[in-house]
Amino acid sequence: MPPYAIVTGNPARITGYIDGTSVAVATSSMPVPEPVGAHATRVGGVTIHRLTVAQDLRGCLSAGEIPRDVPFTVKRYFLVYGVPSAETRGQHAHRECHQFLICVHGRCAVVADDGNQRQEFTLDHPDIGIHLPPMTWGTQYKYSPDAVLLVLASHPYDAGDYIRDYSEYVALAKFRR
Repeated sequence: MPPYAIVTGNPARITGYIDGTSVAVATSSMPVPEPVGAHATRVGGVTIHRLTVAQDLRGCLSAGEIPRDVPFTVKRYFLVYGVPSAETRGQHAHRECHQFLICVHGRCAVVADDGNQRQEFTLDHPDIGIHLPPMTWGTQYKYSPDAVLLVLASHPYDAGDYIRDYSEYVALAKFRR
């Protein structure tokens, strides 16, 4: 089981995280009051971004600019989809790589952890992004069946950049403070 996970049922399913106050940053059924731009969270360096939306009779368009909205140069992207709802993704930190996550369809939850503070965010609208800077432990779970998570990364894939052991991460995060 991941650190701080709350599990129920047989087979076990992650239903939440201890000390991970849930913050719904967007909902499909009601407008979100935050203005366009970056908004601080209680997790060190992690920001939630409200992206620009244009809507007219032809439909909706959500757009972000680099570096105004995505605070780093994007060198890689990947999509996470087809995740069974009981599965957890992420569960690692990066030494150097920044990530910017947008759930472009459906919804998922993201837990951001700086080794001291943890906060959970619900991504369920394509004009909301979350920036996970280096040395942030990230976990994604509670995927809806139709979820498509777009991840923009500041670096090409490098297995050596990943920290996959939480206790190692906490020790390194304390050292960097």
